[in-house]
Amino acid sequence: MEWRIDAGSQTLAFTSVGGIPQVIWWGPRLAAGEDLGQLAASTRQDLTGGMIDQLPGLSLCPESGRAFQGQPGLICAEADGTPLHPAFEFGRAIQDDRSLTFVSHAGGLTLIHSITAQPTGVFTLRTQLKSNRPIRVQWLAAPALPAPQYATDMIDVSGKWIGEFQLNTVPWTPGIRLREARTGRSGHEHPPYVILPETGGSNTAGAAFALHYAWSGGHRMVAEELPDGRRHVQFGAPLGAETEPGKQFETADLIAVWSDCGLNGIATAFQADIRDRVVQWPDANRPRPVHYNCWEAIYFNHNLADLTAIADRAAAIGAERFVLDDGWFGRRDDDTTSLGDWVIDRNKWPDGLHPLIARIHNLGMTFGLWFEPEMVNPDSDLFRAHPDWMLGPQDQVTGRHQMVLNMALPAVRDNLFAAISAILTEYPIDYIKWDHNRLLPVVDAEQTRGAYDLFDRLRAAHPSVEIESCASGGGRIDAGILARTHRVWLSDSNDALERLRMQHDAALFLPSCITGSHVGPRNSHTSGRILPMAFRAWVAAQRHMGFEMDLRELDADEVATLTLVTAWYKSNRDWMMAGTLHRLDSADPAITAEVQIASDGGRFVVFAGQSQASAQILPRPLRLTGLDPDAAYRVTLLNPQDRPPQSRGPNALKNGALELTGRVLMGQGILLPVAWPATMWVVQGERL
Repeated sequence: MEWRIDAGSQTLAFTSVGGIPQVIWWGPRLAAGEDLGQLAASTRQDLTGGMIDQLPGLSLCPESGRAFQGQPGLICAEADGTPLHPAFEFGRAIQDDRSLTFVSHAGGLTLIHSITAQPTGVFTLRTQLKSNRPIRVQWLAAPALPAPQYATDMIDVSGKWIGEFQLNTVPWTPGIRLREARTGRSGHEHPPYVILPETGGSNTAGAAFALHYAWSGGHRMVAEELPDGRRHVQFGAPLGAETEPGKQFETADLIAVWSDCGLNGIATAFQADIRDRVVQWPDANRPRPVHYNCWEAIYFNHNLADLTAIADRAAAIGAERFVLDDGWFGRRDDDTTSLGDWVIDRNKWPDGLHPLIARIHNLGMTFGLWFEPEMVNPDSDLFRAHPDWMLGPQDQVTGRHQMVLNMALPAVRDNLFAAISAILTEYPIDYIKWDHNRLLPVVDAEQTRGAYDLFDRLRAAHPSVEIESCASGGGRIDAGILARTHRVWLSDSNDALERLRMQHDAALFLPSCITGSHVGPRNSHTSGRILPMAFRAWVAAQRHMGFEMDLRELDADEVATLTLVTAWYKSNRDWMMAGTLHRLDSADPAITAEVQIASDGGRFVVFAGQSQASAQILPRPLRLTGLDPDAAYRVTLLNPQDRPPQSRGPNALKNGALELTGRVLMGQGILLPVAWPATMWVVQGERL
């Protein structure tokens, strides 16, 4: 028996010879008349010495009960701990225009694999396990998928605080590449993504496959090459995340994408899926407002006079949303106290937040507020009243002087909902910055399910409020949290050189409209670098733009530059946020470049950041991508004033617009002026 399901330009096809179905095709969309029986026959392997007499299938759930020699897709036991090794028999398939479900049975267990073709062109895959008695599950994988044979490397993602989204190119070798995030978040260390490019691919060319596990509580990824040469990838929650026996278990969605135009095909598919399907916008037509966040201006030192003075400057430069960060509640004068006590600090705010919000609204800005609901300080009224609400052992080591509330407890969620909802009801708040700074002391899937429940209740009660996911910067960024939030704080680093690289690599997975990027202080608080305002502003304008500094430190030239770039962002954000973002293959490793293209292809903007001095004297050509080769475009350098004194030649873009075809722009490329490090060239294009 064979089946197929199509999503956009890709097809998944399956076969079963009595057991759990297995994939026989993942790649470009098959012809309508493709003979799936012949396709299945073409995948049957030979046998040779050193093997058992029947090759165990590389099914959607490889089974220890069928002598599978690699990593099984299910590890389970009876409630008393007796190991189980079921061998499932295929039961039935259920299919409609957009979904395909397989049901298999073994010894009182039912395994259900669901595949959905999403309108954005991606597949989502999910596994359910049902039992007629309580059992323990150590590991349950989302449907396992084959990895390409025509590949030498895989690309996964690691990172750290102020250094998120670092790409790792790892060779395929016999055995497993195991990635496991056990900190209770998607994680700086092991975000739940992997890209599987075929050999010879690049940003702009070649075939590639990619997976994104939509779960915020940590994950386990196994990318395995078996001794017989077959390859597969599994994703699921960390080992042991299901801590109690149960009769029903379920994975999160695994999002699957195939591309025939390099990594950019992966990127644009993930970007569109997050923006158009995953994120549930309060108002999808609302422009993405320019933020001002006060954290790196005042930290915990809140007072109305300073904040209103800063708000005046923010509005004059072009900010549209003012966010009051940590320090407004309890007795929060530093990070050692008051998490959990979500009441206004009347020492700082004797009249509440009303005077500040009124001033902000009079300036034409909306108001946002910082929370960290899942955390508690031992020095807090909440902890003193409810020490039993803490997650993990009583003698655990704190993190940033805080502990974690047990979100599995309904009483905890009820308390948090009541406290946060009261603030949202009393004050006109349109935005929450929702932080999550503490690593979890234990692995427990119920913690994530409880957090999701709180998000969902607050969203239902206050549907117009946008929420940002922040976790010490980029520690919780995945499609699970983005189904409940509307923006991510990519990193606590506002150093524009660091941001340039992070934003470039995160674009493989995230659209610009949800990726917060702020113009930081002249002297970066996380690196000590002093960078030009033009560079800092243009880097922030690549994504959802904001400012995060004491605006009173700016001189007149800096104010003029920031105001100019902010106005440009506001004039172009609608088409940029709705378009696609393509990484460019730069011949010069000192250049990090991308092109953002409008959805109708009528305009584009190139950002080319010079991160360091080039090895050669003159700039190398920069090839564009994603354009119509037969169309003519007018290209204009928007900021020739940022050229250094050493740029003294006849470079055409310094002196005016050029009119070139897409074929030339993608084949020969553009020549930019000489630049100092920490220069961003911005080239705007318009189809004629």
